[in-house]
Amino acid sequence: MTSHFEASSSAPLFAPMRLGPFELAHRVVMAPMTRMRALQPGDVPGELAATYYGQRASQGGLLISEATQISQQGKGFPCTPGIYTSEQVQGWRHVADEVHAKGGRIFVQLWHTGRISHSSHHLNRALPVSASAIRPAGDALGHEFVSYPFETPRALTLEEIDGVVDEYRHAAASAHLAGVDGVEVHAANGFLIDQFLQERSNQRTDQYGGSIDNRMRFLREVVEAVAGVFGETRVGVRISPFGTLGDIGDSQPEALFRSVTAWLSSTRIAYLHVVEPRANAGQTDAPNFSLPVSAAAIFRSEFDGPLIASGGFDKRSAEQAISTGIADAVAFGRMFISNPDLPARFQHDLPLAAYNRQTFYGGNGHGYTDYPEHVAIVA
Repeated sequence: MTSHFEASSSAPLFAPMRLGPFELAHRVVMAPMTRMRALQPGDVPGELAATYYGQRASQGGLLISEATQISQQGKGFPCTPGIYTSEQVQGWRHVADEVHAKGGRIFVQLWHTGRISHSSHHLNRALPVSASAIRPAGDALGHEFVSYPFETPRALTLEEIDGVVDEYRHAAASAHLAGVDGVEVHAANGFLIDQFLQERSNQRTDQYGGSIDNRMRFLREVVEAVAGVFGETRVGVRISPFGTLGDIGDSQPEALFRSVTAWLSSTRIAYLHVVEPRANAGQTDAPNFSLPVSAAAIFRSEFDGPLIASGGFDKRSAEQAISTGIADAVAFGRMFISNPDLPARFQHDLPLAAYNRQTFYGGNGHGYTDYPEHVAIVA
């Protein structure tokens, strides 16, 4: 498929593009990255979060926030922010103000972890929930930053599914109240929506299980609920075809995600965000060579709108993806952690600072807000 967005052949990352109602000045997007620094109690994004996002905002650029739980039940990791209480709304309003002051745009990523959680995060130590009562392999990170074996989740009832859809709607309304520019529905990386989509975690026999169409039902209801708040053109969706995080999997991943992307195309959402399978969602530096090279290339033909690719890109490969029409923009994660001025460094061919993996999760401003801009840019 040829992209609808013509990028400059000499500087494809810095050609403007339309995304929903917004005109972006460049195509260097900040990917959603969990940092586990929300204020406690309450999972509130604080002053450090506002500084962090403000530092990484650029004139006419797009930031996608860290994954942000839609409810207490949706929480799966310690010190991750929410977007469902008045205090959380105030915190995100401060973040949005800092980003907008720099001329940037920010979408908040809406998240329910489902079975990739632990009872220590939940009221009365309630079990995590999922499409089916199937325990994933591996370990959860509990409330105290302590690892525990995953628990067998409880399958959501039909009434409870309706309730979770309402929680997405409420979270979108909270994000709208906070003044952010849009929301991204997190349907990737083995979390709740992905658990409904894929067979390994969905063995239901009702209208949410079995056929691909049935397994897509929860995603459709969530997207429609969120779009009812923001409008389709201010909603993005993130998917991770062929991904393996969270012990996820399907016997027909290409058929499944062709159906998913074709339906999303029909909704006219702001963008589709595709995680490249070999990148392992940034959990390790080593690519997984057993997976396809590019999901964006496979599913580009199904999506008639802006496509953001993420996972394992550098400047050169991002320019190639845009120039060949595989993607319209590219999201960068770890590079943005240690280079708050990443778009400017790319534009002026300046060296990149190395990140420190030990400071990715939890802690204070160290490894979070203390990475400086390049001296040539400051000067």
